[in-house]
Amino acid sequence: MKRFTQMSLLSGLLLASQWVLAAFSMPDYEKYTMDNGLDVYLMRQDEVPLVDVVVAVKAGAVQDGKQYGLAEFTAEALKFGAAGKSKIQLEDEIAFYGADFGGGAGTEMTTLSMSYAKKDGDIMLPLLADMLLRPDFDQAEIDKYQKRLGALLKQNRESPRAMIGDLFNHLYYGKHPYANPSSGNEKTVATISRDDIKGFYQDYFTPDNAALIVVGDIDPKAMKAKLAKHFAQWKGKAKAKTSLEAIEAPKKARVLLVNKGDSKETRFIIGGPGIAVGDKNEVPLSVINTILGGRFTSWLNDELRVNSGLTYGARSSFSKESKAGLFRISTFTKTETTFEALDLALKTYQRLWDQGIDQKTLDSAKAYVNGLFPPRFETSSQLSGLLATMWAFDLGDEVINDFESKVGALDVALANQLAKSQFPRENLQFVLIGKADDIREKAKQYGEVTEVDIKDFYH
Repeated sequence: MKRFTQMSLLSGLLLASQWVLAAFSMPDYEKYTMDNGLDVYLMRQDEVPLVDVVVAVKAGAVQDGKQYGLAEFTAEALKFGAAGKSKIQLEDEIAFYGADFGGGAGTEMTTLSMSYAKKDGDIMLPLLADMLLRPDFDQAEIDKYQKRLGALLKQNRESPRAMIGDLFNHLYYGKHPYANPSSGNEKTVATISRDDIKGFYQDYFTPDNAALIVVGDIDPKAMKAKLAKHFAQWKGKAKAKTSLEAIEAPKKARVLLVNKGDSKETRFIIGGPGIAVGDKNEVPLSVINTILGGRFTSWLNDELRVNSGLTYGARSSFSKESKAGLFRISTFTKTETTFEALDLALKTYQRLWDQGIDQKTLDSAKAYVNGLFPPRFETSSQLSGLLATMWAFDLGDEVINDFESKVGALDVALANQLAKSQFPRENLQFVLIGKADDIREKAKQYGEVTEVDIKDFYH
Protein backbone atom coordinates (compact mmCIF):
# COMPACT_ATOMS: atom_id res chain seq x y z
CA MET A 1 0.00 0.00 0.00
CA LYS A 2 1.39 3.32 -0.99
CA ARG A 3 0.44 5.95 1.53
CA PHE A 4 0.29 9.67 1.30
CA THR A 5 -1.24 10.00 4.72
CA GLN A 6 -2.08 12.54 7.29
CA MET A 7 0.63 11.22 9.61
CA SER A 8 3.35 11.48 6.93
CA LEU A 9 2.21 14.99 6.11
CA LEU A 10 2.25 15.98 9.75
CA SER A 11 5.73 14.55 10.11
CA GLY A 12 6.85 16.75 7.21
CA LEU A 13 5.00 19.83 8.39
CA LEU A 14 4.80 19.92 12.13
CA LEU A 15 7.60 17.95 13.78
CA ALA A 16 10.26 19.96 15.46
CA SER A 17 13.24 19.14 13.39
CA GLN A 18 11.58 19.98 10.12
CA TRP A 19 10.39 23.54 10.10
CA VAL A 20 12.87 26.33 9.90
CA LEU A 21 14.79 28.24 7.27
CA ALA A 22 16.39 31.57 8.08
CA ALA A 23 15.00 33.48 5.11
CA PHE A 24 12.13 31.17 4.25
CA SER A 25 8.55 32.32 4.03
CA MET A 26 5.50 30.68 2.56
CA PRO A 27 5.68 30.81 -1.25
CA ASP A 28 2.89 32.74 -2.94
CA TYR A 29 -0.22 30.78 -3.80
CA GLU A 30 -3.80 31.43 -4.78
CA LYS A 31 -6.82 29.98 -3.06
CA TYR A 32 -10.40 30.01 -4.32
CA THR A 33 -13.56 27.96 -4.01
CA MET A 34 -15.52 26.54 -6.94
CA ASP A 35 -19.29 26.88 -7.06
CA ASN A 36 -19.63 23.24 -5.98
CA GLY A 37 -17.72 23.97 -2.75
CA LEU A 38 -14.34 22.54 -3.77
CA ASP A 39 -11.43 24.49 -2.30
CA VAL A 40 -8.58 24.98 -4.77
CA TYR A 41 -4.96 25.98 -4.13
CA LEU A 42 -2.61 26.94 -6.97
CA MET A 43 1.11 27.50 -6.42
CA ARG A 44 3.51 28.13 -9.26
CA GLN A 45 6.95 26.54 -8.85
CA ASP A 46 8.65 26.50 -12.23
CA GLU A 47 12.18 25.38 -11.35
CA VAL A 48 11.51 21.98 -12.95
CA PRO A 49 8.81 21.00 -15.51
CA LEU A 50 6.80 18.90 -13.07
CA VAL A 51 3.31 19.23 -11.58
CA ASP A 52 2.03 17.69 -8.36
CA VAL A 53 -1.67 17.44 -7.63
CA VAL A 54 -3.14 16.45 -4.28
CA VAL A 55 -6.79 15.86 -3.49
CA ALA A 56 -7.39 16.00 0.25
CA VAL A 57 -10.61 14.79 1.86
CA LYS A 58 -11.59 15.43 5.49
CA ALA A 59 -12.29 11.81 6.33
CA GLY A 60 -10.13 9.05 7.72
CA ALA A 61 -9.99 6.29 10.27
CA VAL A 62 -12.15 8.25 12.70
CA GLN A 63 -15.02 7.73 10.26
CA ASP A 64 -14.47 3.95 10.02
CA GLY A 65 -16.81 3.13 12.88
CA LYS A 66 -16.18 -0.53 13.69
CA GLN A 67 -15.15 -1.30 10.11
CA TYR A 68 -11.52 -0.53 10.79
CA GLY A 69 -9.62 0.06 7.57
CA LEU A 70 -12.59 1.26 5.53
CA ALA A 71 -11.19 4.72 4.75
CA GLU A 72 -7.86 3.23 3.70
CA PHE A 73 -9.60 0.54 1.62
CA THR A 74 -11.72 3.19 -0.11
CA ALA A 75 -8.69 5.28 -1.02
CA GLU A 76 -7.00 2.21 -2.47
CA ALA A 77 -10.15 1.16 -4.35
CA LEU A 78 -10.15 4.39 -6.36
CA LYS A 79 -7.34 2.77 -8.35
CA PHE A 80 -9.46 -0.28 -9.23
CA GLY A 81 -10.73 1.06 -12.54
CA ALA A 82 -12.49 4.28 -13.55
CA ALA A 83 -14.72 5.54 -16.34
CA GLY A 84 -14.62 2.14 -18.02
CA LYS A 85 -10.85 1.70 -17.86
CA SER A 86 -9.59 -1.27 -15.89
CA LYS A 87 -7.06 -1.10 -13.09
CA ILE A 88 -4.40 -2.50 -15.43
CA GLN A 89 -5.23 0.07 -18.11
CA LEU A 90 -4.97 2.92 -15.61
CA GLU A 91 -1.66 1.64 -14.28
CA ASP A 92 -0.25 1.12 -17.77
CA GLU A 93 -1.22 4.63 -18.87
CA ILE A 94 0.25 6.22 -15.76
CA ALA A 95 3.45 4.20 -16.13
CA PHE A 96 3.74 4.96 -19.88
CA TYR A 97 3.95 8.66 -19.13
CA GLY A 98 6.28 8.21 -16.18
CA ALA A 99 3.71 9.63 -13.80
CA ASP A 100 2.94 8.52 -10.28
CA PHE A 101 -0.34 8.06 -8.45
CA GLY A 102 -0.84 7.26 -4.78
CA GLY A 103 -3.39 7.43 -2.05
CA GLY A 104 -4.02 6.56 1.54
CA ALA A 105 -5.93 7.40 4.69
CA GLY A 106 -4.72 8.69 8.01
CA THR A 107 -6.64 9.33 11.18
CA GLU A 108 -8.54 12.38 9.98
CA MET A 109 -7.63 12.89 6.33
CA THR A 110 -7.49 10.89 3.11
CA THR A 111 -5.29 12.00 0.23
CA LEU A 112 -4.85 11.16 -3.43
CA SER A 113 -1.73 12.37 -5.17
CA MET A 114 -0.54 12.49 -8.75
CA SER A 115 2.81 13.68 -10.07
CA TYR A 116 3.45 14.15 -13.77
CA ALA A 117 5.55 16.01 -16.32
CA LYS A 118 4.16 19.39 -17.35
CA LYS A 119 3.83 18.29 -20.98
CA ASP A 120 1.51 15.41 -20.00
CA GLY A 121 -0.98 17.47 -18.01
CA ASP A 122 -3.76 17.24 -20.60
CA ILE A 123 -3.65 13.45 -20.25
CA MET A 124 -2.96 13.00 -16.55
CA LEU A 125 -5.38 15.57 -15.14
CA PRO A 126 -8.46 14.01 -16.82
CA LEU A 127 -7.26 10.60 -15.63
CA LEU A 128 -7.13 11.85 -12.04
CA ALA A 129 -10.60 13.32 -12.43
CA ASP A 130 -11.92 9.98 -13.68
CA MET A 131 -10.49 8.11 -10.69
CA LEU A 132 -11.87 10.65 -8.25
CA LEU A 133 -15.27 11.33 -9.80
CA ARG A 134 -16.03 8.14 -11.71
CA PRO A 135 -14.46 5.17 -9.90
CA ASP A 136 -15.70 1.72 -10.93
CA PHE A 137 -14.82 -0.09 -7.68
CA ASP A 138 -14.36 -3.29 -9.67
CA GLN A 139 -15.47 -6.26 -7.57
CA ALA A 140 -12.77 -8.61 -8.84
CA GLU A 141 -10.06 -6.10 -7.93
CA ILE A 142 -11.64 -5.54 -4.53
CA ASP A 143 -11.58 -9.29 -3.89
CA LYS A 144 -7.92 -9.59 -4.86
CA TYR A 145 -6.83 -6.62 -2.79
CA GLN A 146 -8.86 -7.84 0.18
CA LYS A 147 -6.98 -11.14 0.16
CA ARG A 148 -3.58 -9.47 -0.19
CA LEU A 149 -4.31 -6.96 2.55
CA GLY A 150 -5.65 -9.61 4.91
CA ALA A 151 -2.51 -11.69 4.42
CA LEU A 152 -0.30 -8.65 5.03
CA LEU A 153 -2.12 -7.69 8.20
CA LYS A 154 -1.89 -11.25 9.47
CA GLN A 155 1.81 -11.28 8.69
CA ASN A 156 2.23 -8.01 10.61
CA ARG A 157 1.40 -9.90 13.79
CA GLU A 158 4.88 -11.38 13.52
CA SER A 159 6.34 -7.86 13.60
CA PRO A 160 6.21 -5.97 16.92
CA ARG A 161 7.48 -2.91 15.07
CA ALA A 162 4.42 -2.97 12.80
CA MET A 163 1.98 -3.50 15.67
CA ILE A 164 3.22 -1.38 18.55
CA GLY A 165 1.90 1.99 17.37
CA ASP A 166 -1.66 0.73 17.05
CA LEU A 167 -1.33 -1.05 20.39
CA PHE A 168 -0.28 2.12 22.15
CA ASN A 169 -3.12 4.07 20.53
CA HIS A 170 -5.50 1.36 21.76
CA LEU A 171 -4.15 1.59 25.31
CA TYR A 172 -4.23 5.37 25.46
CA TYR A 173 -7.32 6.30 23.46
CA GLY A 174 -9.47 3.29 24.35
CA LYS A 175 -12.84 3.51 22.61
CA HIS A 176 -12.21 6.96 21.16
CA PRO A 177 -12.05 7.03 17.32
CA TYR A 178 -8.40 8.13 17.52
CA ALA A 179 -7.65 4.54 18.50
CA ASN A 180 -9.01 3.18 15.20
CA PRO A 181 -6.20 1.46 13.27
CA SER A 182 -6.13 3.08 9.84
CA SER A 183 -5.23 -0.16 8.05
CA GLY A 184 -7.72 -2.20 10.06
CA ASN A 185 -6.98 -5.82 10.88
CA GLU A 186 -7.44 -9.08 9.00
CA LYS A 187 -10.88 -9.63 10.50
CA THR A 188 -12.34 -6.19 9.79
CA VAL A 189 -11.01 -5.85 6.24
CA ALA A 190 -12.43 -9.28 5.41
CA THR A 191 -15.94 -7.94 6.08
CA ILE A 192 -15.65 -4.78 3.97
CA SER A 193 -17.89 -5.00 0.92
CA ARG A 194 -18.15 -3.05 -2.31
CA ASP A 195 -21.31 -1.43 -0.93
CA ASP A 196 -19.38 -0.33 2.17
CA ILE A 197 -16.71 1.26 -0.02
CA LYS A 198 -19.28 2.99 -2.22
CA GLY A 199 -21.11 4.21 0.87
CA PHE A 200 -17.97 5.72 2.40
CA TYR A 201 -17.10 7.32 -0.94
CA GLN A 202 -20.57 8.83 -1.32
CA ASP A 203 -20.62 10.09 2.27
CA TYR A 204 -17.26 11.83 2.30
CA PHE A 205 -15.78 12.18 -1.20
CA THR A 206 -17.73 15.32 -2.00
CA PRO A 207 -16.50 18.70 -3.23
CA ASP A 208 -17.61 20.54 -0.10
CA ASN A 209 -15.44 18.18 1.96
CA ALA A 210 -12.33 18.30 -0.21
CA ALA A 211 -9.47 20.45 -1.44
CA LEU A 212 -7.61 20.29 -4.74
CA ILE A 213 -4.00 21.45 -4.58
CA VAL A 214 -1.86 21.99 -7.67
CA VAL A 215 1.81 22.92 -7.31
CA GLY A 216 4.45 23.04 -9.99
CA ASP A 217 5.24 24.46 -13.41
CA ILE A 218 1.79 25.84 -14.17
CA ASP A 219 0.10 28.87 -15.65
CA PRO A 220 -2.48 29.59 -12.92
CA LYS A 221 -4.98 31.12 -15.33
CA ALA A 222 -4.83 28.18 -17.72
CA MET A 223 -4.93 25.71 -14.82
CA LYS A 224 -8.11 27.32 -13.48
CA ALA A 225 -9.82 26.65 -16.78
CA LYS A 226 -8.65 23.03 -16.83
CA LEU A 227 -9.79 22.41 -13.27
CA ALA A 228 -13.18 23.92 -14.02
CA LYS A 229 -13.51 21.63 -17.04
CA HIS A 230 -12.70 18.47 -15.13
CA PHE A 231 -13.90 19.08 -11.57
CA ALA A 232 -16.75 21.63 -11.67
CA GLN A 233 -19.26 18.84 -12.37
CA TRP A 234 -18.34 17.07 -9.14
CA LYS A 235 -21.50 17.11 -7.01
CA GLY A 236 -22.66 16.02 -3.59
CA LYS A 237 -22.81 17.08 0.03
CA ALA A 238 -20.78 15.42 2.76
CA LYS A 239 -22.27 13.51 5.64
CA ALA A 240 -22.25 15.34 8.96
CA LYS A 241 -18.81 15.41 10.55
CA THR A 242 -17.93 12.86 13.19
CA SER A 243 -18.18 14.41 16.64
CA LEU A 244 -14.99 13.81 18.57
CA GLU A 245 -15.37 13.77 22.32
CA ALA A 246 -12.77 15.25 24.64
CA ILE A 247 -10.03 12.88 25.75
CA GLU A 248 -9.19 12.57 29.42
CA ALA A 249 -5.63 11.86 30.46
CA PRO A 250 -5.17 8.48 32.17
CA LYS A 251 -5.73 8.54 35.92
CA LYS A 252 -3.32 5.70 36.67
CA ALA A 253 -0.21 4.10 35.23
CA ARG A 254 -0.98 1.12 33.02
CA VAL A 255 1.02 -1.56 31.24
CA LEU A 256 -0.20 -3.40 28.17
CA LEU A 257 1.93 -6.55 28.06
CA VAL A 258 1.73 -8.16 24.63
CA ASN A 259 3.03 -11.69 24.51
CA LYS A 260 5.07 -12.86 21.53
CA GLY A 261 6.23 -16.20 22.79
CA ASP A 262 9.07 -16.71 20.32
CA SER A 263 10.53 -13.23 20.72
CA LYS A 264 14.17 -12.74 21.68
CA GLU A 265 13.71 -9.04 22.35
CA THR A 266 11.29 -6.58 23.90
CA ARG A 267 10.01 -3.55 22.05
CA PHE A 268 8.39 -0.89 24.19
CA ILE A 269 6.74 2.51 24.20
CA ILE A 270 6.42 4.80 27.21
CA GLY A 271 4.05 7.70 26.80
CA GLY A 272 1.27 9.98 27.83
CA PRO A 273 -0.72 13.01 26.73
CA GLY A 274 0.83 15.31 24.17
CA ILE A 275 -0.53 18.27 22.23
CA ALA A 276 -2.97 18.83 19.38
CA VAL A 277 -2.10 20.22 15.97
CA GLY A 278 -1.56 23.96 16.16
CA ASP A 279 -0.90 24.11 19.91
CA LYS A 280 0.69 27.42 20.91
CA ASN A 281 3.69 25.58 22.38
CA GLU A 282 4.24 23.29 19.42
CA VAL A 283 7.42 24.93 18.18
CA PRO A 284 9.30 25.21 21.49
CA LEU A 285 8.21 21.71 22.52
CA SER A 286 9.58 20.33 19.29
CA VAL A 287 12.96 21.93 20.00
CA ILE A 288 12.98 20.48 23.51
CA ASN A 289 12.08 17.07 22.14
CA THR A 290 15.05 17.29 19.79
CA ILE A 291 17.24 17.40 22.89
CA LEU A 292 15.47 14.51 24.56
CA GLY A 293 14.99 12.08 21.68
CA GLY A 294 14.58 13.78 18.35
CA ARG A 295 18.03 13.29 16.85
CA PHE A 296 20.89 10.82 16.85
CA THR A 297 22.82 12.78 19.50
CA SER A 298 19.79 13.10 21.76
CA TRP A 299 19.91 12.20 25.44
CA LEU A 300 17.91 9.02 24.91
CA ASN A 301 19.98 7.73 22.01
CA ASP A 302 23.24 8.64 23.73
CA GLU A 303 22.32 6.78 26.89
CA LEU A 304 20.59 3.71 25.47
CA ARG A 305 22.66 3.17 22.35
CA VAL A 306 26.01 4.94 22.54
CA ASN A 307 26.85 4.68 26.24
CA SER A 308 25.15 1.43 27.25
CA GLY A 309 24.76 -0.53 24.03
CA LEU A 310 21.28 -1.65 25.03
CA THR A 311 19.67 -0.85 21.67
CA TYR A 312 20.37 0.31 18.15
CA GLY A 313 18.25 3.40 18.63
CA ALA A 314 15.95 5.23 21.03
CA ARG A 315 13.76 8.21 20.27
CA SER A 316 10.92 10.37 21.49
CA SER A 317 8.23 12.13 19.51
CA PHE A 318 4.93 13.93 19.52
CA SER A 319 2.08 12.68 17.34
CA LYS A 320 -0.72 15.18 16.85
CA GLU A 321 -4.35 15.12 15.79
CA SER A 322 -6.88 17.95 15.58
CA LYS A 323 -8.18 17.52 19.13
CA ALA A 324 -5.43 15.73 21.03
CA GLY A 325 -2.04 14.14 20.73
CA LEU A 326 0.50 11.79 22.26
CA PHE A 327 4.03 11.95 23.55
CA ARG A 328 6.01 8.71 23.20
CA ILE A 329 9.44 7.28 23.98
CA SER A 330 10.23 4.16 21.98
CA THR A 331 13.02 1.64 21.63
CA PHE A 332 13.80 -2.10 21.77
CA THR A 333 16.32 -4.35 23.46
CA LYS A 334 17.06 -8.04 24.03
CA THR A 335 14.75 -9.78 26.49
CA GLU A 336 17.42 -10.07 29.19
CA THR A 337 17.93 -6.29 29.32
CA THR A 338 14.29 -5.25 29.08
CA PHE A 339 14.10 -3.56 32.45
CA GLU A 340 17.61 -2.18 32.35
CA ALA A 341 16.64 -0.37 29.15
CA LEU A 342 13.23 0.62 30.47
CA ASP A 343 14.68 2.07 33.68
CA LEU A 344 17.43 3.89 31.80
CA ALA A 345 14.86 5.42 29.45
CA LEU A 346 12.86 6.65 32.43
CA LYS A 347 15.99 7.92 34.21
CA THR A 348 17.05 9.79 31.09
CA TYR A 349 13.57 11.25 30.68
CA GLN A 350 13.74 12.40 34.30
CA ARG A 351 16.70 14.62 33.38
CA LEU A 352 14.20 17.10 31.94
CA TRP A 353 13.16 17.87 35.50
CA ASP A 354 16.20 16.97 37.62
CA GLN A 355 18.94 18.44 35.45
CA GLY A 356 17.10 20.69 33.05
CA ILE A 357 18.37 22.23 29.82
CA ASP A 358 21.41 24.50 29.74
CA GLN A 359 22.26 27.22 27.23
CA LYS A 360 24.78 25.18 25.25
CA THR A 361 22.37 22.27 24.83
CA LEU A 362 19.53 24.55 23.81
CA ASP A 363 21.66 26.45 21.29
CA SER A 364 22.74 23.18 19.71
CA ALA A 365 19.14 21.97 19.36
CA LYS A 366 17.97 25.26 17.90
CA ALA A 367 20.78 25.21 15.33
CA TYR A 368 19.93 21.61 14.47
CA VAL A 369 16.25 22.41 13.96
CA ASN A 370 17.08 25.45 11.85
CA GLY A 371 19.57 23.54 9.76
CA LEU A 372 17.24 20.69 8.86
CA PHE A 373 14.48 22.80 7.42
CA PRO A 374 15.71 23.70 3.89
CA PRO A 375 15.20 20.29 2.24
CA ARG A 376 11.66 19.92 3.57
CA PHE A 377 9.83 22.24 1.20
CA GLU A 378 12.00 22.29 -1.88
CA THR A 379 9.85 20.21 -4.22
CA SER A 380 6.37 20.65 -5.58
CA SER A 381 5.41 17.36 -3.94
CA GLN A 382 6.47 18.62 -0.52
CA LEU A 383 4.70 21.94 -0.99
CA SER A 384 1.47 20.32 -2.16
CA GLY A 385 1.55 18.11 0.92
CA LEU A 386 2.11 21.15 3.09
CA LEU A 387 -0.92 22.94 1.65
CA ALA A 388 -3.06 19.82 2.04
CA THR A 389 -2.20 19.59 5.72
CA MET A 390 -2.75 23.30 6.28
CA TRP A 391 -6.19 23.01 4.70
CA ALA A 392 -7.19 19.89 6.62
CA PHE A 393 -6.24 21.36 10.00
CA ASP A 394 -7.16 25.00 9.36
CA LEU A 395 -3.59 26.22 9.69
CA GLY A 396 -2.45 29.58 8.37
CA ASP A 397 0.76 30.68 6.70
CA GLU A 398 2.15 31.57 10.12
CA VAL A 399 3.07 27.93 10.69
CA ILE A 400 5.89 28.61 8.25
CA ASN A 401 6.36 32.35 8.43
CA ASP A 402 6.55 32.60 12.23
CA PHE A 403 8.53 29.47 12.94
CA GLU A 404 12.00 30.98 12.95
CA SER A 405 11.00 33.75 15.33
CA LYS A 406 9.43 31.21 17.69
CA VAL A 407 12.58 29.12 17.71
CA GLY A 408 14.65 32.25 18.32
CA ALA A 409 12.43 33.32 21.20
CA LEU A 410 12.96 30.08 23.10
CA ASP A 411 15.36 30.77 25.97
CA VAL A 412 16.61 28.53 28.75
CA ALA A 413 14.03 29.70 31.26
CA LEU A 414 11.09 29.04 28.95
CA ALA A 415 12.55 25.72 27.78
CA ASN A 416 12.80 24.43 31.35
CA GLN A 417 9.37 25.77 32.23
CA LEU A 418 7.79 23.94 29.29
CA ALA A 419 9.78 20.77 29.99
CA LYS A 420 8.32 20.68 33.47
CA SER A 421 4.76 21.57 32.53
CA GLN A 422 4.15 20.02 29.11
CA PHE A 423 5.93 16.68 29.08
CA PRO A 424 3.84 13.99 30.81
CA ARG A 425 5.27 12.83 34.11
CA GLU A 426 2.50 11.15 36.07
CA ASN A 427 0.44 8.07 35.18
CA LEU A 428 2.63 7.04 32.27
CA GLN A 429 1.37 4.38 29.88
CA PHE A 430 3.53 1.43 28.79
CA VAL A 431 3.29 -1.07 25.96
CA LEU A 432 5.74 -3.96 26.07
CA ILE A 433 5.88 -6.57 23.31
CA GLY A 434 8.01 -9.58 24.05
CA LYS A 435 8.14 -12.96 25.74
CA ALA A 436 5.63 -12.44 28.53
CA ASP A 437 6.83 -15.33 30.69
CA ASP A 438 10.20 -13.64 31.08
CA ILE A 439 9.00 -10.11 31.81
CA ARG A 440 5.56 -10.47 33.39
CA GLU A 441 6.49 -10.14 37.06
CA LYS A 442 8.78 -7.14 36.78
CA ALA A 443 6.32 -5.38 34.48
CA LYS A 444 3.92 -5.04 37.41
CA GLN A 445 6.09 -2.41 39.09
CA TYR A 446 5.32 0.09 36.30
CA GLY A 447 1.53 0.04 36.52
CA GLU A 448 -1.61 -2.04 36.30
CA VAL A 449 -0.91 -4.85 33.85
CA THR A 450 -3.22 -6.12 31.12
CA GLU A 451 -1.87 -9.03 29.12
CA VAL A 452 -2.81 -10.10 25.60
CA ASP A 453 -1.23 -12.29 22.96
CA ILE A 454 -0.07 -10.59 19.78
CA LYS A 455 -1.88 -13.20 17.66
CA ASP A 456 -5.17 -12.75 19.48
CA PHE A 457 -5.32 -8.99 19.97
CA TYR A 458 -7.94 -7.05 18.05
CA HIS A 459 -8.92 -3.46 18.75
